Amino acid sequence: MCIPQSGDQVSAKNITVDQQKFKIRLATSDDRVQSASLLIHKMYSWRGYDAATINRDPNRVTLLAFDQDAIVGTLTLGLDSSVGLQVDDLYKAEIDALRADGRKVCELTKLAVDESVKSKQVLAALFHIAYIYGRNIHNGTDFVIEVNPRHVLFYKRMLGFNHFGPERHCERVSAPAVLLRLELEYSEREIARLGGLGKNAVNEKSLYPYFFSKQDELGITARLQRGENNPGA
Repeated sequence: MCIPQSGDQVSAKNITVDQQKFKIRLATSDDRVQSASLLIHKMYSWRGYDAATINRDPNRVTLLAFDQDAIVGTLTLGLDSSVGLQVDDLYKAEIDALRADGRKVCELTKLAVDESVKSKQVLAALFHIAYIYGRNIHNGTDFVIEVNPRHVLFYKRMLGFNHFGPERHCERVSAPAVLLRLELEYSEREIARLGGLGKNAVNEKSLYPYFFSKQDELGITARLQRGENNPGA
């Protein structure tokens, strides 16, 4: 997971955020998948990380943030299935413990945001749409992520993740990784408390004020569900 350094109708494949400046869309075409892969390569490679291309997979939802016609952010949500999750490569025992407790685990991978955009708004929109897919549509209970140890504080402070696995070497990106876990019950409470407040949430340092309001979340969920049941809606 790589963090940044510094007027269409809302539909199942096009969610407008930040006063219609940014739009969140699904990577539903080969061109969009390739564009997302290029952004990931750009943002990962200069930090010395290896970055694999995105592969289309029925158990993965890749989200793209657009500023007009340019892709400025991407995030992939992985859904647990019989083939498992990518995170199982390093942390299968930890994920199996959650499964044994009846938890439904989703993973977040391949986050990249172009440095030229307002990162808080784009990050919040990407994470919230991922939350809607994982929690509201697929009944997920937990998000897990592998992050570089130096990014741990960001995910704890900004989204409420906690340590869940020790530092290990990740061959996929040729860098150290730590496993973090976010219980989505926590996110649900924070969205209800802070979502939609933006800069009006005085002294709040997390990303949750930049999430959609709870009312907007419910509307987006309903539209995404209709889109899944009726392709092209």
